[in-house]
Amino acid sequence: MTVDSPAATSRRPRIHWAWVVAGVSFIAILGAAGFRSIPGVMMNPLHDEFGWSHGTVGLAMSVNMTLFGVTAPFAAALMDRFGIRPVLTVALTLIAAGSALSVTMTASWQLVLFWGVLVGIGTGSISMGFVATIATRWFEQRRGLVTGVLTAASATGQLIFLPVVAEVTVRHGWRWASLIVAAAALAVVPLVLVFIRNYPADKGVTAYGGSASSAPESSPPARLQTGSFRAAFDGLLIGVRVPAFWLLAASFAICGMTTNGLIGTHFIPAANDHGMPTTLAAGLLATIGILDVAGTVFSGWLTDRVDPRLLLVVYYAGRGVSLLLLPSLLSPHANPGTWVFIIFYGLDWVATVPPTIVLCRNYFGTRAPVVFGWVFASHQIGAAAAAAGAGWLRDLRGDYDLAFYLAAGLCAVASLLCWQVRRAPVNTAETGA
Repeated sequence: MTVDSPAATSRRPRIHWAWVVAGVSFIAILGAAGFRSIPGVMMNPLHDEFGWSHGTVGLAMSVNMTLFGVTAPFAAALMDRFGIRPVLTVALTLIAAGSALSVTMTASWQLVLFWGVLVGIGTGSISMGFVATIATRWFEQRRGLVTGVLTAASATGQLIFLPVVAEVTVRHGWRWASLIVAAAALAVVPLVLVFIRNYPADKGVTAYGGSASSAPESSPPARLQTGSFRAAFDGLLIGVRVPAFWLLAASFAICGMTTNGLIGTHFIPAANDHGMPTTLAAGLLATIGILDVAGTVFSGWLTDRVDPRLLLVVYYAGRGVSLLLLPSLLSPHANPGTWVFIIFYGLDWVATVPPTIVLCRNYFGTRAPVVFGWVFASHQIGAAAAAAGAGWLRDLRGDYDLAFYLAAGLCAVASLLCWQVRRAPVNTAETGA
């Protein structure tokens, strides 16, 4: 029997550095997610103070969500060229600046600039393209699980910040809530600078579950010669040649419409229309965040074991049913029917992300982070359309019922699209052909 020497034992790491990077990445996404709690809570206060309509606030969030999505592929490419740490640091600073500067605004164009442009670019740099980068570089095993956990970080941020933002807004005004979000984003920067590394090779290890011979992604690739923007567009060109890219992008656009765009932005004002207090509605939305953590992590676990295409079909179908029933479930109080929606929808909120990322990985291999960045861009373009469109429908009709019914129908379309995705050919996993 071989006995390790004390020196060898002392050199053996207790935890793989991949989990450290994943943990700090979780916190970074958590800090960025603070802003996601703001729009629904502050829509009515902004209307009361400035007279801005639901459509105006929805327009600012539409710009935010568009940039949130379009930034993702470029951020992934920038991380390839300049490293993860500087990109994350700048992104968190932009979020803090946009949220803090909003306390000085007096015109609606400033709302679009601060909430839409600054925060949109910042949050877009710490979104699903970033999740795909961490999962692809640092993990050979447990990719689905890690993707689910990191995706759930956004919902966890919602869980933490929503009740706080709602309570502070009711008691002290929306400006103090904006400053809290800004401080939370800045607080993450030191952790990023100290613990985040670009590649496993930077710590002298291989990707988790890999080996020196089987994990080429654990070593830094050659520096991009064509520039990071060119690399981002190259990722788009790779994707558009593959039919699965269009199916995933279209279905993920519907995912964005029915989560961030509709429920994330308009659930609280929709509940207010039915007489529900803001603090109660915010608590229900936060509960969706609690359940989303469990649902997304479980979805990541399932993705490692079940055909991800089948999972997506089930997820979108269930979401459609819940949205179809929502108008009849809202009331001044949290009735049992309301809780059925919250539980069902919470478990399904972003459970679509792990199987979508894995399908991108199967088709596009090492280019998956950048290609998925474009798939995620479609998610946010869909979210932007819903944020603006639902606000416009509310101003036109006086309620959100039609918006919910249209979203339910789109979920059925998403199920059909995902059903059409074929298994990736074996030779596309690394070539992206």
